[in-house]
Amino acid sequence: MYQTLKKLIKVHGVSGREGAVAGAIAEEILPYVDEVTTDALGNLIALKKGSGEDKKKHMLCAHMDEIGFIVTYIEDNGFLRVSTVGGIRFIPAAYMPVVFESGLRGVIAPEEDLEKKEDYRATKFYIDIGAKDKKDAEKRVRIGDCAVIEPSLVRLAGSRVAARPIDDRLGCAILIDIAKRLDTPKDDVYFVFSVQEEVGCRGAKTAAFAIAPDDALVFDVTGTGDVPGAKPMAIRLGDGAAIKVKDSSVICDVETVERLKTLAKAHKIPHQLEILTYGGTDTSSIQTTGLGAKAGALSIPTRNIHTAMEIVDMHDAEACRDLALAYLTEGE
Repeated sequence: MYQTLKKLIKVHGVSGREGAVAGAIAEEILPYVDEVTTDALGNLIALKKGSGEDKKKHMLCAHMDEIGFIVTYIEDNGFLRVSTVGGIRFIPAAYMPVVFESGLRGVIAPEEDLEKKEDYRATKFYIDIGAKDKKDAEKRVRIGDCAVIEPSLVRLAGSRVAARPIDDRLGCAILIDIAKRLDTPKDDVYFVFSVQEEVGCRGAKTAAFAIAPDDALVFDVTGTGDVPGAKPMAIRLGDGAAIKVKDSSVICDVETVERLKTLAKAHKIPHQLEILTYGGTDTSSIQTTGLGAKAGALSIPTRNIHTAMEIVDMHDAEACRDLALAYLTEGE
């Protein structure tokens, strides 16, 4: 899984521009599924056909996109003014290296002498690509071009890594690993790598409408309560898969939550229960699309979400994978 994550992290994929990531994922998963398609919005959908007669449709989902910046204006001095694509945290973003789809590099920086936390917002930031003036900058970048904080992957102690964008390339890597390990299932299994999650969970909605799944599991990151100054939260790095109960956008299907808990206990898979008081994932879109679906989520505990150094424990990711495999292979 680590090697797959390493490949996916390197690929540029800001929301709405996920084509390169989709290509990398398709290459990885194609040998392990029966078909791979892309829908009108750009979702990558891989199908592993079931062998049963009265087949259900299971949907596994992780989003491909990442947060970033879009160029809105080029100043006379060559600096680039930007707007956000997704939820940027500007204090940790300050002075970070960024890279454009073209490979052009720069630094995202705040205006000088910002004193208050509320001053750290898009209108006070710019990207410096080293251009001498506007004419020089216009040779290298255009309005509408997108940049992301430069990807990285660093091994820490034990099974922990610091990287970006862990959110949600690690979820994508988990789905690929499930496809590799899943023998011919009884039911049809759809692996959905969704687009535009960071700007409103848009891709998962259209994918779920087309598939009309009986049930779904979403794989994404969640916060932790185990760092200095953190808000109280019963999620810790290294304590296993986080079975989502609720976040600000969804109340997960009760039967799905209970089944995941039962399977985790039966297989001795490390797990914990997640109640997130902020944010949301594709789970909410899938749950309420069309006639609806029984939806649950397995979250990866992550420190420093939406920063240049998101930290995870790979054993937690493996627990999410193992629990999903049990969910798919054992009858209700």
